[in-house]
Amino acid sequence: MHKLALIVLLALLASSVVVVSAADNPPASGAPAATAADTPDQLRLELEALKKTVAALEARLAATERQAPPKTETAPAAAELSVDVKELDKRVSSTEREQSLDRIHFTGDYRFEAHTIRGNVPAHYDGMQFQNLVVKTMFATPILGRPPASVTEINNTVASHYSDYQYFANNLTFDRLKQGMASFPPAMQQQLFGMLMPSTYVPAYSDNTDSLFTNRLRLKFDAKISDNMSFTGRLSMYKVFGDSTGVQTFNGQPTSLNIDGTTTGVPNSDQIRVDRAYFSWNNIGGSKAYLSIGRRPSTGGPPLNFRQDEARGGTPSGALIDYQFDGVTAGYRFTENMVWRLCWGVGYQSGFGNANILKMPSDRLKDTHFLGANLDLFESEKTLLQFTYAHAFNVADGFNGLMVLPNNPLTGEVVGAPVVMRYTPSANLGGIHLAGLNLTRKAGPADLYASANFSATRPNGLTTPFGGLMSDPFEVPKDHSGYMFYGGLRYNFGSDERTKVGFEFNHGSQYWFNFAQASDDIVAPKTNTRGNVFEGYFTHRINSRFILKAAYIQYMYDYSGSGWHVGAPKKLDQMPMLGFPTYDQAKMFTFGLVTRF
Repeated sequence: MHKLALIVLLALLASSVVVVSAADNPPASGAPAATAADTPDQLRLELEALKKTVAALEARLAATERQAPPKTETAPAAAELSVDVKELDKRVSSTEREQSLDRIHFTGDYRFEAHTIRGNVPAHYDGMQFQNLVVKTMFATPILGRPPASVTEINNTVASHYSDYQYFANNLTFDRLKQGMASFPPAMQQQLFGMLMPSTYVPAYSDNTDSLFTNRLRLKFDAKISDNMSFTGRLSMYKVFGDSTGVQTFNGQPTSLNIDGTTTGVPNSDQIRVDRAYFSWNNIGGSKAYLSIGRRPSTGGPPLNFRQDEARGGTPSGALIDYQFDGVTAGYRFTENMVWRLCWGVGYQSGFGNANILKMPSDRLKDTHFLGANLDLFESEKTLLQFTYAHAFNVADGFNGLMVLPNNPLTGEVVGAPVVMRYTPSANLGGIHLAGLNLTRKAGPADLYASANFSATRPNGLTTPFGGLMSDPFEVPKDHSGYMFYGGLRYNFGSDERTKVGFEFNHGSQYWFNFAQASDDIVAPKTNTRGNVFEGYFTHRINSRFILKAAYIQYMYDYSGSGWHVGAPKKLDQMPMLGFPTYDQAKMFTFGLVTRF
């Protein structure tokens, strides 16, 4: 009986090894395709069945051994069986792991850049200092019983009643400030401004940075969920050498406020952040429709990709929208060359993180929503004709973010310590329309691209300490429109096109605005410039995945407030009053190395 049991045991073991061997080795060329038995689930079922068989045989052997002396070959056979079972378990786990990894595709890039910046700030009047003097004048006038006669008298009055002034300033609201300004007759306002402005004069000065180095790491992963469903994600770290604070001191530039839309497009810190994360459901119900939800691929769109020697990086026109946001895209592929997309997103969420429970319903802000259409009217290997439209509803005076404010925007007082604070918008100001048409064309060794764009602001009449839509704080906002055109040429040398030289130019009007706060431009987003920008660049692929880049860019600003939807644009060559300094000219030299993997 012992011999018979051992023979049955070995026969079962041999048959199980054959199953495992077939699962671990794919069929050779010309052999029949693998069956469902090759899957990890089937292997696991086979393994569990084998374990039960082994357990039953071991129990039977144990019972037999109690009745007769064990044969010498039983122990080696049982030991061999145990080893084979463990080996089979290991193979099943390995197969599952390999199939899981096969479903995810990892890529990425690392970029080093070195910059030299030369900037010039024009002569102007300091708007924060001027507002501070206006607030002090409102405080001093009732104490003196008359308007103060000089700036010195204003400062002396505040100094002699400083505790009272602190109480006054701490309880001042923007509505009270507007009422105080309105209490001065126009003639008295002109006289007051004439007295205060000379003391706020700031002569022109340079703002130069000899060397600025940056690291950027991006990790992308794609996963195929099913035949018509996929997931895409991209993580990013972007920082300046020697700084990982993640928060900048606000300097008036839109990129110095750390907001949801700029966390990976502007140098931040050594933290890995989510740049993109979305799923795509294609060919829904066998149709040509698709749906995608998540953190959108809304940066690096055409034609911004040419100067980076990259393929199209984002869905919307980069000349209109270069800004991260969360939302939904529903699209329809009419033909292989035409795709239309309807997009929706959220720019500002009032119901989370803003302590709405502490406010009455009438004091709460509305959410800022984006709604737009991205229409690829014709796309082929050599040509792209794209139309983009976007509308922003209930735009507020900013977005939730972190920053260090150097001045109190209401009183103009200097903030005594570099305190990191959460900025929360204070009012909904109206709506913004954006529209643009892009055309790119590869003609022989040259890439040609052009973009024509339009913007319009529709204010609701409200203003805040930062201003209203295209208006200053004490003005009545009006409708305004702007435009921007952008063109470029890139020449590809040699049949392998490893070396490329390009030139770009863009011009924006006085009231031009776009959502480009996440643009990868150290000085400022070039596409939001109210003025002219010239850029030349050279790229060379040392090998297919290692790229050298040298570039020069020059900004020539005509008006203040580039990149801002709040505040009235001021002519920079006419001694303007500026809330924060701004460049009238800036230029930057860049050298970079990019490795892609």
